[in-house]
Amino acid sequence: MTETRSRAFYILSAVFALYVLFLYGPTITILVLSFQGPSGGMTFPMNGVSLHWFHNLWAGIGVPNVVDALSNSLKLGIVVTIITVVISILGGYAFRRRFRGQDALFFTAIASLILPSIVVSLGIALEFQLFNQTITGWGDSLVENYVDIENPTAWTNFLGFIGSSIQDNFQTLMGLFTSGLGAHLTWTLPFGLLIMFAVFNRFNPAYEEAARDLGASPWQTFRFVVLPMILPSLIGVALFGFTLSWDEIARSSQAVGSANTLPLTLRGLTTTVTTPVIYALGTVTTAVSFAVIGTAILTLLIVQARRRRHGSDAGRGV
Repeated sequence: MTETRSRAFYILSAVFALYVLFLYGPTITILVLSFQGPSGGMTFPMNGVSLHWFHNLWAGIGVPNVVDALSNSLKLGIVVTIITVVISILGGYAFRRRFRGQDALFFTAIASLILPSIVVSLGIALEFQLFNQTITGWGDSLVENYVDIENPTAWTNFLGFIGSSIQDNFQTLMGLFTSGLGAHLTWTLPFGLLIMFAVFNRFNPAYEEAARDLGASPWQTFRFVVLPMILPSLIGVALFGFTLSWDEIARSSQAVGSANTLPLTLRGLTTTVTTPVIYALGTVTTAVSFAVIGTAILTLLIVQARRRRHGSDAGRGV
């Protein structure tokens, strides 16, 4: 006997279909329009199918500095991913034992999740401006007090040289791997920490105790017992770190200095570019995101397949 679907089932199915269309429709539209022919416009109908706009993109026609922005985003995303993974592991380890101020430190570490991103970016920019003014002030003070003075000594000459160097060479501390890196870490680290807190909260310490009983050092215990068991979670942390950094706009807007990232470049082009080359850039950005996600999934499948064939690497020392 076949069960009859209720009216609510079809209503919810229609709502879900609209949700999927709303979620993926814009991405699919941009993907399709990026392959417009040379005479195609920014809307349908399609006037042929070609790679013309991708060629213009890489040649820098109408979209200058795109390759530099892509390189900046890739380099920043990789550095953010590495730092997020390392600090998340260390933080997860540290919070396995109770210590004074643990709760305050925990809420401080994840507080940036609830702060408006543009406020975080603006605050970081103002903070680095204060650093810049302080360093410039030091340089001016050193030059004023130790350059062209009577009876100079080796020490005063050295201080004068430092001050002159600051005046001649120093511009700003803001940059991709200073203020920009910090801004992105305020977004990626809380996610990584929360994942590792959950992982280590369920981690059975008996495995580590057994390793120590067998004579393993703390590093061997981590390398051959703990790391293989938490590896899938670390892949997830790395995925969060890169994709959140790769797509970040608001926290980058005030904090990266003169070096643009790809999302910032893409946002700027939306008001100036009137050809499908901007769709080609959007397709490239999306392709990188899917490539990273696919790599993470493939790595997880390889790890799982290896475990099914050989069991866990924990304790094998290989």
